[in-house]
Amino acid sequence: MSAVEVVLLVAVVLLSAIVVGAVLFGVRVVRRLGATPRPEDPAFIAEKDRQEQSLAALRTAADQANSTIDVAKSAAAAARAEAAAAKAEAKAARAEARRVLDDARAEADTVLERAHKQAELDAEQLRTTARRSGEREVAVLAATTREQAAEVERRAARMDERERMHTEEVERLAERERQLTAASAALAEREGGLVEREAALAAAEEQRRRELERIAGLTADSARAELIEVIETQAKREAALLVRDIESDARNTAEQRARHIVVDAIQRVASEQTAESVVSVLHLPGDEMKGRIIGREGRNIRAFESVTGVNLIIDDTPEAVLLSCFDPVRREVGRLTLEKLVLDGRIHPHRIEEVHELARQEVEELCHRAAEDALVEVGITEIHPELVTLLGRLRYRTSYGQNVLKHLVETAHIAGIMAAELRLDVPIIKRSAFLHDIGKALTHEVEGSHAIIGADLARKYGENEDVVHAIEAHHNEVPPQTIEAVLTQASDACSGGRPGARRESLEAYVKRLERIEEIAAGKLGVEKVFAMQAGREIRVMVKPDDVDDIGAAVLARDVAKQIEEELTYPGQIRVTVVRESRVTEIAR
Repeated sequence: MSAVEVVLLVAVVLLSAIVVGAVLFGVRVVRRLGATPRPEDPAFIAEKDRQEQSLAALRTAADQANSTIDVAKSAAAAARAEAAAAKAEAKAARAEARRVLDDARAEADTVLERAHKQAELDAEQLRTTARRSGEREVAVLAATTREQAAEVERRAARMDERERMHTEEVERLAERERQLTAASAALAEREGGLVEREAALAAAEEQRRRELERIAGLTADSARAELIEVIETQAKREAALLVRDIESDARNTAEQRARHIVVDAIQRVASEQTAESVVSVLHLPGDEMKGRIIGREGRNIRAFESVTGVNLIIDDTPEAVLLSCFDPVRREVGRLTLEKLVLDGRIHPHRIEEVHELARQEVEELCHRAAEDALVEVGITEIHPELVTLLGRLRYRTSYGQNVLKHLVETAHIAGIMAAELRLDVPIIKRSAFLHDIGKALTHEVEGSHAIIGADLARKYGENEDVVHAIEAHHNEVPPQTIEAVLTQASDACSGGRPGARRESLEAYVKRLERIEEIAAGKLGVEKVFAMQAGREIRVMVKPDDVDDIGAAVLARDVAKQIEEELTYPGQIRVTVVRESRVTEIAR
């Protein structure tokens, strides 16, 4: 029996029970009406009317129940018909599946029989092919044997011919030996004559040398020493000139090459502008939440500050509170703690401790994930786990508004590009640049410069000595001695000094631009001054009648020199002096 039939059966039983109850109630009412002794009583008549109405309502309900029972019976019949149809479809499906299975078996038997026949045909073809191959190989071997016999006969004939030629060669050699013996005797006679002539030439050379020494008043050794001294002096002078030219050329080439490398490295590293802040702001759903955060007599805010170590500032700012702490990691933990408490709604000292522990674990996981992402981006694989933890803490550390972890990634990319251009060890230099600010993770816990702290950490956790030296020397606490240290300094300066990398106050920025324009405008012959490209270029318009071309060059140099002496700025400032001459004629 299906589920639909069970439900319909239950409905039919319930409706039958309702109908039986209504009938019994109607019978009881009719009996009560028949036994009434006072038909003239108004109360009795009203009661009788009410009971008749009830009886009519019961009859109506009974009729509705009967109709509902008929509908239920029709639905049950339909359900039984559907079930019968489903059984018939299932029976037809089983018959179809049995027929398909029989067809598949017959097809398989046919395919197997075809495969046996094909295998027999293939075997017969292989036997025929092997027989033909054997016959061809026998024929080839017979032909090869005949060719080898002919080759043996030809070799024997060549050997006889060679033996005859060898005999003739021996006879010619004997004749030549006799000729060589006679030539040797003649050469011996000529050699004796040459020896006598060499002795005579040596005596004449000695006589000439003595005569020259007598005329010059110098011995041969003295003359040789004087000549060597003159040649040595001339060679030293030429070498000094050559060294000077080479040094000048190398200096010019090195400066151009270094600028090209730095510009190329900065252009290939695309980094975001800084917008970090040392104070965290948490937005609240409403101002009434401030009272719940403070708690009764301030117990919640005191518990929050003692547990998290973060100062919570609640002022008149609508729907917002401030969190202030010198440790950015603790500040982030406090922000997450307060955010979870506001979302949960339950704020009391015990709950604050529980949520703080959860937030601390979440921040540690975020720090570890950020450090791993940075290591993957830079391409460093093997590093001590403690250094990974410290790198993760730099995710919330800023320096002049610049995120330190992003600064490390950017510095590593710049240093790697420079090292690749110079054909140096790229992994070591990228590792040095990436770890150069690792000490900033502990500057608020350990006294000393972050460069020295970072070098001690790297040495403690087994980093290469070149990496350690580059870390401790990147701010000149230790004089740089290696190319890794120099490139680390250069890449650090490029990352920190680029426009937009670090935040400066708007007032200082505006004052610097005003001072730059004042310096240029104070010179003689200056007509207009424009500070362009955020102060990185100065356009000075001069009066062509008061300033000539040489004066324009002197003016540009004086302005640049005064800017260098008076102002502090990142990068460089280009001073461009524009002198425009106009000649006007009127055609009448």
